[in-house]
Amino acid sequence: MSATPTTQNSRFDTIKWLFVLALVIAGVVGNSVYSDQSLLYRTLALVALAGVALFVVLQTAKGRGYAVSFKEARKEIRKVVWPNRQETTQTTLIVVVVVLIMALVLWGLDSFLSWAVSSLIG
Repeated sequence: MSATPTTQNSRFDTIKWLFVLALVIAGVVGNSVYSDQSLLYRTLALVALAGVALFVVLQTAKGRGYAVSFKEARKEIRKVVWPNRQETTQTTLIVVVVVLIMALVLWGLDSFLSWAVSSLIG
């Protein structure tokens, strides 16, 4: 009994994905066919098509899975302890100082190697 809804669901999912593909193709073709129209109207039409396509995608099993994944990712991002302004400033200054020191070291090494090679060559 549980196998039948899964089969119907997957069959309908295929139809839904084909509909989404048709919407994307319609958007691409429509954008090129109506290239003489205002950019605003074409953009609004593409946004509307994308909205309909997203709605249809969210009705499929994979789309629901992605939606759940997105919600869980947002929960995890809220758990992250973000650095405050002082920590960010200090870390940025450390990175800048290390980059400057490495630039000087590489400049010195390049100058030495250049001098050594020019001395050997003549």
